[in-house]
Amino acid sequence: QVQLVESGGGLVQPGGSLRLSCAASGRTFSSYYMGWFRQAPGKEREFVAAIRWSDSTTYYANSVKGRFTISRDNAKMTGGLQMNSLKPEDTAVYYCAATDYSAYNYVPLYNYWGQGTQVTVSA
Repeated sequence: QVQLVESGGGLVQPGGSLRLSCAASGRTFSSYYMGWFRQAPGKEREFVAAIRWSDSTTYYANSVKGRFTISRDNAKMTGGLQMNSLKPEDTAVYYCAATDYSAYNYVPLYNYWGQGTQVTVSA
């Protein structure tokens, strides 16, 4: 089993930055992808970014490429999502998730999820 706990959400003005963190515990994490997803009111949960835990290969949704950076600290078993140049359309609940499948952007194949953290981008 893997437990995931997110932190770092909040309210930020357009153009601002936030950093989300995800603390992992439980089973050794080296074989997993860690991903970030988000869900806005009335919309489906969507892929944001993922990182392959073993070698830090990263993947991004086109909507956040160049603005968001995913990272991981293997020693601390934590992941992070640095979000810059935030836009109102980035407003959503952000979820950290983990999977041992290779389909890093497919919601149903992520079998471990955090509780989510709210990010609101508004003036």
